[in-house]
Amino acid sequence: MITNTTIVVKLGGTEGVDFSAICRDAAALLEQGQRLVLVHGGSAEANALGEAVGYPPRFVTSPSGFTSRYTDRQTLEIFAMAVNGKVNTLLVEQLQSLGINALGLSGVDGQLLRARRKASIRIIENGKKKILRDDYTGTIEQVNAHLLNTLLDAGYTPVVAPLALSEMGEALNVDADRAAAMVAASLKAETLLLLTAVPGLLQNFPDETSLIREIPQVKLEGLLEIAQGRMKKKVLGAREALDGGVGQVIIADGRVEQPISNALAGNGTVIK
Repeated sequence: MITNTTIVVKLGGTEGVDFSAICRDAAALLEQGQRLVLVHGGSAEANALGEAVGYPPRFVTSPSGFTSRYTDRQTLEIFAMAVNGKVNTLLVEQLQSLGINALGLSGVDGQLLRARRKASIRIIENGKKKILRDDYTGTIEQVNAHLLNTLLDAGYTPVVAPLALSEMGEALNVDADRAAAMVAASLKAETLLLLTAVPGLLQNFPDETSLIREIPQVKLEGLLEIAQGRMKKKVLGAREALDGGVGQVIIADGRVEQPISNALAGNGTVIK
């Protein structure tokens, strides 16, 4: 399979996703000439580091039902240490050991991801609406596709950590699924793969036999009601990627052998 098209692969940051299997599969596809960009999360590592240093994570829910990490400055620094410092480096290490010239970077590097910082966030806590300030999260508005294409053309495989740069030059925590969607759209990618710890979008979570195999883009909005927890962000990311011109989005199982090839074969939730 030799192709000039690009596939963006988002590796879930939750426990259970097999990073080693993903790296082996990526290496095999890269050797066949496939262009890949990897975008990763790292929630589990960030949570563990926060607990270890006595500053556990705080998760909040928006009025529309989306769950996210409340990121004050100390949480941002813990997140950067875990996700960019550890997860990104170890992914690059694995790929390099497989003969792939991977290059790790976060959205802060080279202004890869530019985002608008949220001055405040609205949450629901104990049934009451509240406003939280001093939050270092953002919504991505611009991707430096030229930088990624320069790296790809030079034979590097970019591995991207979900941090972005604000208009004031501040590092921000951004959602990895939506970051992958924006990267895929900016590169006019053929496919965005969202690899996670379930087989795809489930009609009756957590029943894995209730996998929804195919969804037309026009029905995505209604499926936000079905999506549970973090899956809501994946559905939102899928919509943003398709709106940005990506050919298809596949939400698929990151726990299996050959997870990328398995997803490309149509195993998962295919959204077109």
